[in-house]
Amino acid sequence: MRLTLKALLLCAASLSSAFAQSQFFNPARSQAPGEYQNPSNISPTELEGVTITQRLDNRIDLDLEFTDSSGEKVVLRELFRGKPVVLSLVYYECPMLCTLELNGLLKAMRAMDFSAGVDYDVISLSFDPTEGSDLAATKKDEYMRQYTHAGFYDRERLEDGWRFLTGSEENIRALADAVGFGYRYDEEKDLYRHASGIITLTPQGKVSRYQFGVEYSPRDLKFALMEASAEKIGSPVDAVMLYCFHYDPVSGKYGFVVMKALQVAGGATLVLLFGFIGLNVWRERRRSTSGAPREALS
Repeated sequence: MRLTLKALLLCAASLSSAFAQSQFFNPARSQAPGEYQNPSNISPTELEGVTITQRLDNRIDLDLEFTDSSGEKVVLRELFRGKPVVLSLVYYECPMLCTLELNGLLKAMRAMDFSAGVDYDVISLSFDPTEGSDLAATKKDEYMRQYTHAGFYDRERLEDGWRFLTGSEENIRALADAVGFGYRYDEEKDLYRHASGIITLTPQGKVSRYQFGVEYSPRDLKFALMEASAEKIGSPVDAVMLYCFHYDPVSGKYGFVVMKALQVAGGATLVLLFGFIGLNVWRERRRSTSGAPREALS
């Protein structure tokens, strides 16, 4: 009964904030469904092909080989260990956007009660084939140190929980195409034009959910991980909360669904009502069977 009441209160709190959340500007709103481009003042020619096209349920090639931060060759299959995986495609010497994306991911990860390496894994892959394992090692040390030494939850340093990879242009492109991540190299300015966002994959390597931009809601990331794991992670309260929200593929966010919340509220009300009635019936029966017979009044 306490669990149901807690879930009901959480849904009610979400209802009160749903309208306010819907007022925030969403850069994906003006894009075609399933696509996202970073808003910018650069020319359309420079942004050609720089999109994230959602390919939900598409399966990535788990036999692709990359190099980890220690310089060892790894096959993607080895990194899928029965947990959902968060994939971030970045490049380590990016002058701005990729750092913001990694910082946003780190912030969301630190705010969740799920732990990388225990409940889910993270893979950050550089799409610049000229970057090597030394840069990956530097990034890994920086972000793992911040993840384990700060945040709301105490965490162990799980080296395999967040992998930083590099690889060949052919394998990088194969993975990027499989998840719909568009990028291209600008020779004139010696940098990569790319979109930003993270992708949640199932333990079997299928694309499950997208989150766009450089700031990620811990709640949305948690829901995405729960769905990717077929709700094998998360508490019963989390499952009720997830029921009250619906994934919007255009925005990459979870929106509050009033009708579902009302169903939860109605069910919770019935549970509380029948529980109250049952408790009173039980008390009356106990009182009548355990009490001594009363003497009639003279």
